[in-house]
Amino acid sequence: MDLENQKRVKEFYDQYGADQLVVLVGAAEGEAAGLAAETVALGDPTFAGCLAGVSLKLPCYHICEPEIKEEIDEAVYDEQISMMEMVLDVDDICEEMNAIREQVAEA
Repeated sequence: MDLENQKRVKEFYDQYGADQLVVLVGAAEGEAAGLAAETVALGDPTFAGCLAGVSLKLPCYHICEPEIKEEIDEAVYDEQISMMEMVLDVDDICEEMNAIREQVAEA
């Protein structure tokens, strides 16, 4: 997650609190999605941004995860996301995202 997006997430967190936020990512690879999730949940693992050492414990999901897909109008999902979903390793992405959420639950 780039430094500007870290700053935006932190500003939203400060303004609305963790109970009012869910972070959606759309990274094309499981590792990138997991890194973004780790950043907003447990802190920036690269120690480069404003979330370095800051554990916001924000819930984070990938747009292609089933629980998010269910919440989106089917026509909108088909138009905006389904083409991307066909070329992604959705299982790998889901595994990465679940692993980060488990780490947050244990923290």
